[in-house]
Amino acid sequence: MALHVNANLALVPVTDDARRADAFSKIDPRAQLAAQFIPAGSRVLDLGSGGGETLHDLMPLGCHYEAVDRIAHEKGSVIADLAGSEFPTHAATQSDLVVMLGVLEKIADLESLFTHLRFCKQDVILSYHPTNLLSGLEREARGFVNHLSYFDLAQLFDRYGFRIECTTPIDAQQMMMRLTRADRVVPVAACNVAVISESDAGNFGDRLGLHMINAVLPGEANVHHLTFKTLAQAREQYDLVVLGVGNCMFQPLIGDGVLDILSRTKSAIGIFGTQYRELIPRPALDRVIDRLDTWFVPYEDDAMMYGRSRSNVVHLGDWLIDQFPLAEATIDEPLQIGADIPADLPLDRTIQAIQRHKQVHSARLHPFLCALTSAHTAAYSEEASGQMPGIVSGKFRSMLIDIFGRTYPEKEFFMVDRDAVMRYKARVHRNVGKVAETIQKMLQNVAVAQG
Repeated sequence: MALHVNANLALVPVTDDARRADAFSKIDPRAQLAAQFIPAGSRVLDLGSGGGETLHDLMPLGCHYEAVDRIAHEKGSVIADLAGSEFPTHAATQSDLVVMLGVLEKIADLESLFTHLRFCKQDVILSYHPTNLLSGLEREARGFVNHLSYFDLAQLFDRYGFRIECTTPIDAQQMMMRLTRADRVVPVAACNVAVISESDAGNFGDRLGLHMINAVLPGEANVHHLTFKTLAQAREQYDLVVLGVGNCMFQPLIGDGVLDILSRTKSAIGIFGTQYRELIPRPALDRVIDRLDTWFVPYEDDAMMYGRSRSNVVHLGDWLIDQFPLAEATIDEPLQIGADIPADLPLDRTIQAIQRHKQVHSARLHPFLCALTSAHTAAYSEEASGQMPGIVSGKFRSMLIDIFGRTYPEKEFFMVDRDAVMRYKARVHRNVGKVAETIQKMLQNVAVAQG
């Protein structure tokens, strides 16, 4: 069922049989192309249905169609009245899209028409013959009453708060355009971001960390990934440097190469913890922290040891837990996770495999964190330092205290407190959102300063 305009310019329903007259039997390429611009489920108001095969028959699934058909009556052309007081304002405001095929060239008062369209605040799909493609006497022969170039069209749309979202040629003489309200478009400024991770070896935690950082960076970020082995490839300047992707730093990763890059960026954050703390020179770490606008630490141990009296240190939690949904293990067979997980295993399959086991022992930190979201009992083996006997990473202890408020003896299974894991996961999830907000504000401030 479509809506036509009667002699009083009122929208009235017309049956499909009545609408499909001989005049509409010919396929209209404009209607065919316009249908490609329309999302499924849209409410479409067609101002002057363009002739040929109607748009109604070509629209995607679930669309609702109303038409103000291009017909003549004793009061004149409906198209001519679209710019006047009889514009179907109510129907337009109730629609999602306003379509004008073969209409714009026939309207003398375009300013009035776009005043109505601006008030309705809907996207517009239209066709037009710009003078760049069709000019001179041929325009008059076709009954065109206005003559706009591409530049003229852009100026008209801009004056009334529209911008051209996309455009494509219909044929050699006319174009199809989709206009969107300018206030719907958030200004986007490209920004250069360096992300420095521990290595490109592809271990389980680092791979997940790269997914996490990509999720919190804005879509307009041009990301340059570096490792501690490729710092010499850094660019001259960045808008933001992100040091770490949730991994733990240790000596000699914290050195002059990192400080040099931090000195050449407009803003910087750290998302890393520490390990083998006995081997870390405190002055070297302090110099790095001093260069960061914000250091998001995964463990409270880091905040207490290195962030006390600092205003730029925030306890984030281990954000990789956001990658592990709470699940229920189903397999009684114990799972033993060694020091190395093959890098060629898909991350999603690895997570699912870990979460199927009720009892898990892990020698790696983030597979252990994954197991805590599903296992009934768990145990861990600390990572020993290769530089000094008797020194271990300390990461497991820091994580356990953050989650459960206590640590557990190494290599001994303990019952996993699911409620504690759930509370920790919810808290970290909220904090991850704050990381994204912080990054967005930093880059906005950089853009303002550049302007």
